[in-house]
Amino acid sequence: MEKLEIKETEILKDFDDVLTFKELKKVLNFGKNKVYKLLQNGDIPSTKIGRDYRILKINVINYLQNQK
Repeated sequence: MEKLEIKETEILKDFDDVLTFKELKKVLNFGKNKVYKLLQNGDIPSTKIGRDYRILKINVINYLQNQK
């Protein structure tokens, strides 16, 4: 499991602790509809500020680890 943690943190090392929708889309390499579904279903916890989503990096790491 340690290798997975290193891999996910390496993918996200160039990003801030809080990601935008566009950054999440880039990291996951998913289309916008898939990313919206993940956020709206709560698969990746996020906060919506006005029309913009903010996603904690740790939530993305947890999601990626659970997909393995």
